[in-house]
Amino acid sequence: MRSQELRKIAPELDSLRLGTGWKLEDLEKPQIIIESSFGDSHPGSCHLLELVEETRKGVTAAQGFGARYFCTDICDGEAQGHDGINYSLASRDIMANMIEIHANATPFDAGVFITSCDKSMPANLMAIGRINIPSIIVTGGVMDAGPDLLTLEQIGKYNAMCERGEITKEKLEYYKQHACPSCGACSFIGTATTMQIMAEALGLMFPGSSVMPATSEDLRKFAYKAGLQAVWLAKNNLTPKEIVTKKSFENAIMVHAAISGSTNSLLHLPAIAKEFGIEIDGDTFDRIHRNAHYLLNIRPAGEWPAQFFYYAGGVPAIMEEIKDKLHLDVMTVTGKTLEENLEELKENGFYDKCQEYLNKWKLRRKDVIRPSHNPIGTDGSIAILKGNLAPDGAVIKHTACPKEMFEATLYARPFDSEEEALEAVLKHDIKPGQAVFIRYEGPKGSGMPEMFYTSEAISSDKELGKSVALITDGRFSGASTGPAIGHVSPEAADGGPIALVEDGDLIHIDIKERRLDIVGIKGETKTKDEIEAILDERRKRWEPRPLKYSSGVLKIFSEHAVSPMKGGYMK
Repeated sequence: MRSQELRKIAPELDSLRLGTGWKLEDLEKPQIIIESSFGDSHPGSCHLLELVEETRKGVTAAQGFGARYFCTDICDGEAQGHDGINYSLASRDIMANMIEIHANATPFDAGVFITSCDKSMPANLMAIGRINIPSIIVTGGVMDAGPDLLTLEQIGKYNAMCERGEITKEKLEYYKQHACPSCGACSFIGTATTMQIMAEALGLMFPGSSVMPATSEDLRKFAYKAGLQAVWLAKNNLTPKEIVTKKSFENAIMVHAAISGSTNSLLHLPAIAKEFGIEIDGDTFDRIHRNAHYLLNIRPAGEWPAQFFYYAGGVPAIMEEIKDKLHLDVMTVTGKTLEENLEELKENGFYDKCQEYLNKWKLRRKDVIRPSHNPIGTDGSIAILKGNLAPDGAVIKHTACPKEMFEATLYARPFDSEEEALEAVLKHDIKPGQAVFIRYEGPKGSGMPEMFYTSEAISSDKELGKSVALITDGRFSGASTGPAIGHVSPEAADGGPIALVEDGDLIHIDIKERRLDIVGIKGETKTKDEIEAILDERRKRWEPRPLKYSSGVLKIFSEHAVSPMKGGYMK
């Protein structure tokens, strides 16, 4: 094993580990790194130390030694509303770098990676592909819902309603104080839960173990079992790159379509795939989502909080419904194929146990996970739009978009920051029939923050929600709803067409045809050639902006980040 080879060439290693508290007999055992994002940073990470200790017990029971390493993450929710959100996407790459350093500076025989949330989940998956030691993921699950099934993604809506005087400040304070009643990731299909599901769909988790209630005793049992499995993986040298293939990513994207997953997955899965030596992009998502069945009745696009996904059978139940679309022969972290795992779950009573949870709410599985023959939708959940406004693509979650906006021609209202756009929306300076542009918010522009508050302010407005589009080279929260088009590429900082849009330009959106185009100037329709000539003139006048950050992590990120449609990672 790698650890024993290292002892031969680094004689001081034994001394240092004994000084750290290892026993002499521990030095001979399979050495397992237990990497977690534990920290007091947010509810998704604050409880993970308990799972670390359960995992360590499992490692010990399997005659291994577990070494605890920590690299905590930030919270997109806590970073909202100020420039802290600009660090969010960059933190993913920095975390992946740190985990790589932990695992490779002192090589281990296998790893258990314990995390929950928006950037820590993809960061750990990126690192697993990069270091390629036998690995298994354990997620921290999801928080419980609050009173009347209140969940955090509703706070943005209620905040905008309070700003407009539609609810009282006292009511808003009540919602704020009860939206997060426990630890765990946010209880809706946002980026955190989507990426937990993606980890399982890729075959790197025990089947049925993602998006569990963080308060569940079952979660602790899975953590212990992961410790046992890590030692088995080490002894059998089953590495991530032997498990995760192009077929695995295609399975994950098919699951993504079925659950109406976060648009941020279009940043994360390509970045993860790159670390596995596999290329996927927005076109891969668009191809797989077309004609795919969307089945999951979970917020923000559906009715129930995320814990009900687990109650209904979770990823295995989704996979059973779309089984004919999946590559069932892919290998998984259990050492068995996906098909073998699914059959085993049916035999060991997994679905019966899940139904017991649903019985408490007088629900049937199909109330949460629709059968494939009776889907919520039949064209997946996202679409990649292209045209003269987004030559390299843009993304929209059409399952969260009002049908009235599936095809529309709108008047452009461009803003060069979210703060300006949000102020215009809240002051009723935005009118029906307009397209609000927020630009210079891509990876190179400002780190690619979420446009959460502006999207919520528009979608929660009864007048604007079905008549105004939000178009940006930034991104959106996994909780965002409404006619929100993000990841517009090339971004404004690179001189993409979004930088050339002027007030009153006519913008045509056609989701069915996957088009996003400038079709007129100052409210007057023009031919394609006329538009190109006008854009060429504007391009000659356009001047690149100086970097927003002149030092630190965000300077490095803005200098090295690739296009949003390629994953927004640092090259």
